[in-house]
Amino acid sequence: QVQLVESGGGLVQPGGSLRLSCAASGFTFSSSGMSWYRQVPGKEREWVAGITSAGGSTSYTEAVKGRFTISRDNNKNTVYLQMNSLKPEDTAVYYCSVLWMSRVSWGQGTQVIVSS
Repeated sequence: QVQLVESGGGLVQPGGSLRLSCAASGFTFSSSGMSWYRQVPGKEREWVAGITSAGGSTSYTEAVKGRFTISRDNNKNTVYLQMNSLKPEDTAVYYCSVLWMSRVSWGQGTQVIVSS
């Protein structure tokens, strides 16, 4: 069974930084592209960033380009999201995601609140 466990969220001031982690198990992590999504209650889940299986290519939604960096450590089966210059608009629950066996899986999410 795919398991994704996010951590690292919390309350941070605007302009601050957080690093989210996603510990993965139950699938071949090193062969799988990974993504981060975020969701505000009552709104659509938004794709934030993606990374290829070997970490050679990354992509981002326009709203976070230049501020967020997705990375992975295949020896630790962990994907990261470094978030810098955080804005109140970044407040959301952040989810790690993988496509495996033709199904999308998400973790439980970790809350990020950006507020003065």
